[in-house]
Amino acid sequence: MAFDLSSPALFLFVPADRPDRWEKAFGAGADAVILDLEDAVAASAKPGARCALREGRDAIVAAPCPILVRINARSSEENEHDLAAVRDLGLVGVMLAKTETAEDVEATLAATGTQVVALIESARGLAAARPIATAAARIAFGSIDYAADLGMAHTRAALALARAELVLASRLAGRAAPVDGVTTSVKDTEAVRADAAHACEVGFSGKLLIHPAQIEPAMEGFRPSADDLAWAERVLAARGAGATAIDGAIVDAPVLLRAEQIVRRAARFRSPGA
Repeated sequence: MAFDLSSPALFLFVPADRPDRWEKAFGAGADAVILDLEDAVAASAKPGARCALREGRDAIVAAPCPILVRINARSSEENEHDLAAVRDLGLVGVMLAKTETAEDVEATLAATGTQVVALIESARGLAAARPIATAAARIAFGSIDYAADLGMAHTRAALALARAELVLASRLAGRAAPVDGVTTSVKDTEAVRADAAHACEVGFSGKLLIHPAQIEPAMEGFRPSADDLAWAERVLAARGAGATAIDGAIVDAPVLLRAEQIVRRAARFRSPGA
């Protein structure tokens, strides 16, 4: 049975050409690790990175967390070489950079025989988000490349439309909510937490990370506040009591659904030692 790619929330990138960093990444506590053949690897180093993947197959298979590989865009001259390199690696899936059509996903699936996370990073990709979401196991947002493609600022306001469309596309396709893009600052943990909290607020269920230090602040961002969790628990405790008001609001089916979601999220992003 294929690994369920709807469950990981935090995906940690590590360069594929740095096998010395793999073990630390595998044990860092992310839900899944993505060995990167694209942006994190210089063009001159890509052949060596593919060789490292083949030589590191045993480490990939034995890893304590699910492993994916990000491959270069289907339009890239590197794509064919990447596809050959990832076959038979024991991966749970591949992440396809700069996905722009459902055909990109279907061709990658046929070539690799494994699940595809489609990374949407351009205007063309966003325009085809709904068929892409249907073809892929899950979609993710390459927000920095997307902003560059459209010549816009990389701000929450500027990216609001794109994020809303990706959430809607995932829901219409019956897929897990999408995965948000990276926070480039490694040392600014508050920025990571705030970005994760914003992603959660607008309907994303995961985030891409570039350093192990980002894992805990990202988890904190997705974690419900103590007040929200207490409210959700009061709502669920009143379930079945007929027409009930909690904090002055009537508890009906949508309110119950929201409370259930908060409780599940609290369990998923439980703080260490809790």
